[in-house]
Amino acid sequence: MDKNLKIAITAALKAGEAILKIYNKDFSVEYKEDESPLTEADLVSNKIIVTLLQETNLPIISEENKQLPYSIRKEWKQCWIVDPIDGTKEFIKKNGEFTVNIALVENGITKLGVIYVPVTKELYYTNESKSKAYKTVFADNIEDINGVLFKEEDILKPNQEVNGIVKVVGSRSHMNEDTLNYVEGLKHNGNDIEIVSKGSSLKFCLVAEGQADVYPRFAPTMEWDTAAGQAICEAVGLKVLNQTTNEPMKYNRENLLNNYFLVTK
Repeated sequence: MDKNLKIAITAALKAGEAILKIYNKDFSVEYKEDESPLTEADLVSNKIIVTLLQETNLPIISEENKQLPYSIRKEWKQCWIVDPIDGTKEFIKKNGEFTVNIALVENGITKLGVIYVPVTKELYYTNESKSKAYKTVFADNIEDINGVLFKEEDILKPNQEVNGIVKVVGSRSHMNEDTLNYVEGLKHNGNDIEIVSKGSSLKFCLVAEGQADVYPRFAPTMEWDTAAGQAICEAVGLKVLNQTTNEPMKYNRENLLNNYFLVTK
């Protein structure tokens, strides 16, 4: 296994174990300047991941790290992009729909991606060439990852054809106007629509494994919310398009806030 990929997977699994210890007890919630929630688990996960990724001698962009100015970052050929807990609100609700996201990018393009779901022990990941993506479900013991990864039966395959019903990733409770307009456009083209709801980067995973057909995002996200999911989707032949440029999303940009995007065939 590629060294960088093995380190990323190990970091995600170890962070997930630490997150669960906090998840399964009472914990306090603080709020950052942007009013987004922060828990002890975010910080513990970040420390574990950053410590392990430092073995690669590559710089790291993480939601919980202080961001360096673009004048420095623009010189980076490669970097890690990390969300120690994507879906902190889901973590607080204790509904299980939160993830650990780790991606490696090179010259703005995703090279590999790892998404781990601590509650269900589901690991989504690309191979080192980003030509395939996999979903491995671990038993309780995840100390030894050798021999359990890259199995043929674990290869992710998106839906190739839509049989009358288009499954759209969205929210059942509060879809915004742009998303509703997108859905109405699909209906206008004669499609029946089913809304599939999930938290965090699991939305990317739903499309990558064929449980949904399209993921239109008309709400703010940051690079660490999307980089790992984009790598996994691209590895199975999907597109993750910046809706402003209609080009694949790029990373380590001057502004780490993403434009709206679309995950599609």
